[in-house]
Amino acid sequence: MALPAVRHGAGFWIVAATFLLVMAYSTVPTPLYPLYQQRDGFSSVTITVIFAAYAVGVIVSLYLAGHVSDWLGRRRVLLVAVLVSALAAVMFLLWTEVPGLILARFVDGVSIGVLTATATAHLTELRATARPSENRIVAASVAGAANLGGLALGPLIGGMFAEFLPDPLRLPHQVFLVVFLLAAVLLLLVPETVTATDPLPRYRPQRLSVPATARRPFLLAAFGAFSAFSVLGLFTSLAPTFLIATFDAPDRLLAGATTFSVFGAAAAGQLLLAALKLRTQLLIAALGCGAGLALVAAGALVPLLAVFIVGGIGAGLGVGLLFKSALATATRLAEPGRTGATLALMFLIAYAGLAIPSLLVGVFLQFIPPTTVLLAFAALVLVATVSAAALMRRAAARPPAERG
Repeated sequence: MALPAVRHGAGFWIVAATFLLVMAYSTVPTPLYPLYQQRDGFSSVTITVIFAAYAVGVIVSLYLAGHVSDWLGRRRVLLVAVLVSALAAVMFLLWTEVPGLILARFVDGVSIGVLTATATAHLTELRATARPSENRIVAASVAGAANLGGLALGPLIGGMFAEFLPDPLRLPHQVFLVVFLLAAVLLLLVPETVTATDPLPRYRPQRLSVPATARRPFLLAAFGAFSAFSVLGLFTSLAPTFLIATFDAPDRLLAGATTFSVFGAAAAGQLLLAALKLRTQLLIAALGCGAGLALVAAGALVPLLAVFIVGGIGAGLGVGLLFKSALATATRLAEPGRTGATLALMFLIAYAGLAIPSLLVGVFLQFIPPTTVLLAFAALVLVATVSAAALMRRAAARPPAERG
């Protein structure tokens, strides 16, 4: 017997909440890494490897499965993503040694890779049905805020578990396991927006190609997504290390709150500034990234933690708008029937930006003082993000016929 479906508007918010919670779980371990490190005695290189396993899982699953909801259906693929996250929670609980942590993070990354493009496409389609006259930028803003808002909440939740609750290396995984099972039940009530293809087409991995008629704007947007996630990767994977080494601030809740402030600014900016024109948002993105990253560098150089955090908030605001603009561009340029595939490619590029620079930073930290690494990284991503925002803003000013 089939469960009754809710309306498309209600389904939109169920998917958005699920998106938020699964993304949050993916960053819950960020402030817990020092506890794992203290328990098992591994080095910061191992933390980098654990983070890399997550990033590799995201990229691999985006390539192999990020597009399959275009012909399997959105709801079915979302349900799989949530259950894979539940599997990762079980692995964290049952296999607590370093190999288990690495594999659990990889599995969690697989879930995120399946989830991101599928949930973004599903939200766009649910909102279009519920409110057909509404600007598409609203759905893109909610999707981007759920994505980055979840990444923001995760470290804060993990920090609170570590600071105030017992057994912080088990309890968060137990709580999220229950949450995921409840979310899976609610997803069964959400309307499907894609009719499953019958017969199913022959499977092939994600096609690494851009919309044929709009290569230039897509590539500019991809550059923006890569640059934005490079900034976020710094605060996701290595913030606790920098707080301890540069600011002598080992507090686990502070580590979570610092990351939360950066991602929270990104999510809040996407929602609060959604009504502004795209070119205005990109101007704010350039200013936020430029000023914010300059303050991050200054705060590390002085050193002054308050300046570092304020800079992170400014940079977070900028990269949130930059990433949202990249998603909106990808959705607008997607060919009919290939929205999921186009978004999957955009997310694949974005998560490459999350993984590659962070891994390089982790390697350099073994040979170079943390402050020097941070200053060099901040300078590179400042140039990249400001350039990306400026180029995307210039492209948005061109007539539609000239954008391809």
